[in-house]
Amino acid sequence: MERITEALEKARQERQIRQGDDTAAPQGTTRQDAGETGVSQTQTISVDDALLRENRIVTGLEPGPFTEANNMLRTQVLQRFKENNWNVLAVTSPGEGEGKTLTAINLAISIAREVDYTVLLVDANLRHPWMLEHFGLEHRRGLSDYLTDDIPIADLLVKPSRVEHLVLLPGGRPLTNSAEMLNSPKMAQLVADMKSRYQSRIIIFDLPPVLSSADALAFSPYVDAALLVIEEGSTQKQDVERAVELLETTNIVGTVLNKAEKKSALAKPRHVSIVLPSQ
Repeated sequence: MERITEALEKARQERQIRQGDDTAAPQGTTRQDAGETGVSQTQTISVDDALLRENRIVTGLEPGPFTEANNMLRTQVLQRFKENNWNVLAVTSPGEGEGKTLTAINLAISIAREVDYTVLLVDANLRHPWMLEHFGLEHRRGLSDYLTDDIPIADLLVKPSRVEHLVLLPGGRPLTNSAEMLNSPKMAQLVADMKSRYQSRIIIFDLPPVLSSADALAFSPYVDAALLVIEEGSTQKQDVERAVELLETTNIVGTVLNKAEKKSALAKPRHVSIVLPSQ
């Protein structure tokens, strides 16, 4: 874990040298009042508590080490976002099956529980859009249908019951040209609209793994920061280093060590580094 955080720190320092450490928010954007949520017309769908517990989604779990670790992750991410006036986060991983989607969901729920925030969680894994399965929800239209068929975003949003202030934008039908669609002018405009519409909204994009396709790299210029999820005992050191290298122009806000059996050393203060227990 220490080597990984050293690589992240080195990447951050190099990025600061190239960019002058300019963390100011983009100019020229307008935002509506923080109290607005914009979800009053969104369809609410019932979710099953037992399934949420089975899938390790925090809203269905009793307080414990796992829920507390997610709360710590929320707090540290929000601190970094406040410091830099950010509101768009990508969650990704080096490879498949490392827990990035569950991490994105639980982070979104944890932030949505805060009094001052609303959250839009977007399934941007357009090759394999299965985020809804974690909630026990059937496949439905989503982001890909907006990008290809001009379906209005308002018609695609869903709100899971049991979680106030959280709205989901499903992935929709799978796309083989997902990298091109994520890097399209239409997608860029959508993210810009999302960023500027609500001051108190955090937008979280669940992206495909960095090393499995070009999608995450194609989309990374549109986000303020990225969170890298790695799995203890599974993710290879060289894969983490390669992912960090590929994301060198992205603000990597930190790492999450997922499915950990015991705590590891935390990262340097500039980085969020959270250990998510296996239980």
